[in-house]
Amino acid sequence: MALLANDAQERVDQMLLVTERLALLIAEETRRIEARQPPLDGAEADERNRLANAYRLELTRIKHDPSLVESAAPASMIKLRKSTERLQTALAAHEIALGAVKAVAEGLVQAMAEEAARQRSGTPNYGAKGALAGPAGPIPTVLDRSA
Repeated sequence: MALLANDAQERVDQMLLVTERLALLIAEETRRIEARQPPLDGAEADERNRLANAYRLELTRIKHDPSLVESAAPASMIKLRKSTERLQTALAAHEIALGAVKAVAEGLVQAMAEEAARQRSGTPNYGAKGALAGPAGPIPTVLDRSA
């Protein structure tokens, strides 16, 4: 979804609104992650995704055709740059929070895999023919607080 603007000033004003709202949504999601609450969902998540796509598309358009914003008021461009810096700061904090969640999740998966391997590698028993007996069927895995 590209922005619909009649002139450079309208485009910059719209980009400013998109950037500020996106920064707020990213900051809220980061706060939720740090508070161990569920991430944004529903309408807020949809809005965040739409705004992120619009922001990305508009930046690409401006990169290919800088004249889209060249005639905008210098004060508006300064506000947009500052807003973009706040968005970048919010995105950096969000990346750190997501990295922590990823590390915890990967650690849990690794611990569960190690516990499953430990339980399966128990002492083998001898079968009726004197050879080591393999498992007769699926091996249940029990994970408890000690895993």
